[in-house]
Amino acid sequence: MFQGLSEKLQETFKRLRGKGKLTEADVSEAMREVRMALLEADVNYKVVKDFVAKVKERAVGQEVLESLSPGQQVVKIVHEELMALMGGQEAKIEIASKPPTIILLVGLQGAGKTTHAAKLAQMLKKQGKHPLMVACDIYRPAAIKQLQVLGEQIKVPVFAQGDRLPVDIATASLQHAASQGLDVVIMDTAGRLHINEELMGELQAIKDTVHPHEILLVVDAMTGQDAVNVAEAFHNQLGLGGVILTKLDGDTRGGAALSVKAVTGCPIKFAGIGEKIDALEAFHPDRMASRILGMGDVLTLIEKAQQAFDEKKAKEMEQKLRKQEFSLDDFLDQMQQLKKMGPLSSILEMIPGMGKQLKDVQINEKDMSHVEAIIRSMTLDERRKPVLIKDSRKKRIAKGSGTSVQEVGRLLKQFEQMQKMMKQFAGAGGPGKGKKGKKPGFRFPFAR
Repeated sequence: MFQGLSEKLQETFKRLRGKGKLTEADVSEAMREVRMALLEADVNYKVVKDFVAKVKERAVGQEVLESLSPGQQVVKIVHEELMALMGGQEAKIEIASKPPTIILLVGLQGAGKTTHAAKLAQMLKKQGKHPLMVACDIYRPAAIKQLQVLGEQIKVPVFAQGDRLPVDIATASLQHAASQGLDVVIMDTAGRLHINEELMGELQAIKDTVHPHEILLVVDAMTGQDAVNVAEAFHNQLGLGGVILTKLDGDTRGGAALSVKAVTGCPIKFAGIGEKIDALEAFHPDRMASRILGMGDVLTLIEKAQQAFDEKKAKEMEQKLRKQEFSLDDFLDQMQQLKKMGPLSSILEMIPGMGKQLKDVQINEKDMSHVEAIIRSMTLDERRKPVLIKDSRKKRIAKGSGTSVQEVGRLLKQFEQMQKMMKQFAGAGGPGKGKKGKKPGFRFPFAR
């Protein structure tokens, strides 16, 4: 999302860091470039003006210009101001002291309210909550059915009452939640193509009746400054508690993410980062600021890994690696867990310094699917002992996986190289080892 902005800012600060001593003129020139980069990223012009003024005021101070590393000091100031611009710290959902917690999702038509009702329910379910989704959109064809299908997919109950008035459905859902012991109620409301009195009147009626603890606006980041205008209009009418910004994985300039909090005062609480039901994450201003400045996001990477990788399986895998019993089945299992973390390109960009190195690298996610298809086209014996795979078997596997014999051969070669590398690690010197650090009589399981 912030690729263009990130590249421009990094280039600007690289020049600053290259100077042993900074002058006020150097800072002014850098701030002009920062201003242009932010405006090109579709950040609100008033926000840009205030942001640059704050950074410049701090950056031309005596302690910065006369420090040993003034360039790094300026980057630190920009990082802190970016964090402040996006809210400073993570804004969490307000949980009611007495259940159920009522969350009202609002927004224009097509923003993704129904999908994000399910994503939010899935996230809260993982946190130990017992959510109920409520179908208050009685106008859009198949809106209720869509919510019910999503509910079945994530195993979360859905409350629907056909075409009754949305206010009545919302009221009845609270009684249902109480009777079923459900502690979070997520209400999916109707949207319109644009803001109008009828839409706002209906939402106001629901708000006045059920008194939600959270009113979250679902808004499309791809709409740029329109997203900020929509947020401002909804906040003035309803008093929003926060924003869910969707499509942050898309080809958008990201200005909405940097403008919403400053213009409306409403923090971004969640970010939609993909189409899958688990592609929703809490919005962390500090981590987003680090990503924008090319510093990576190690904390989010660790959290994704903890969610995707099974601890028991990880220990089993460690034992297999130590005993050199790692098979193509294990390789396939690791790939599937890696895929749960999201697109490979976005994972690598979270590693500090990798974003710039990957600038001109094209990562084809289909390659992983090809590898998966090749392994699934093998027999169990072939997966355990790849040395069995000769030319005739390669042809059969290629045909079964819809790939070429060359691709099958390339995978086997890469796996063999990986096995050799693992063998070197496992066979390193130690007590009780034979010559060259190997255990006496040890035979590599995949060897001929």
